[in-house]
Amino acid sequence: PYYVDLNQNLFLQASLHSSDLNLTLFVDTCVASPDPSDFKALTYELIRSGCVKDPTYTSYNSRYSHVARFMFNAFSFVNRYPSVYLQCELVVCRERDYSSRCYQGCVSRFKRDAGS
Repeated sequence: PYYVDLNQNLFLQASLHSSDLNLTLFVDTCVASPDPSDFKALTYELIRSGCVKDPTYTSYNSRYSHVARFMFNAFSFVNRYPSVYLQCELVVCRERDYSSRCYQGCVSRFKRDAGS
């Protein structure tokens, strides 16, 4: 466990370990939950589908494309529950493949109307 106080900045880094140096890493979704086995019912979204949901979320550039870095501020969720768990989904893409998910940024996904 990592113990934090309310309003403390948390810095996270994810690294891809691969012999292929032409890969890049993209943080797609990060969700917090007080239940480590349920990230659907009671959650707090930091970023979803590349769209920032928490105003304190900041991504940081790295000189290495296989490293993703970001920061957010410990939110009020922390005061209401003894433990808060973070689940993040990252995407691995070919570097400079501008049609890949890693280069699309925020993607709003709308449900299609099935019609009559």
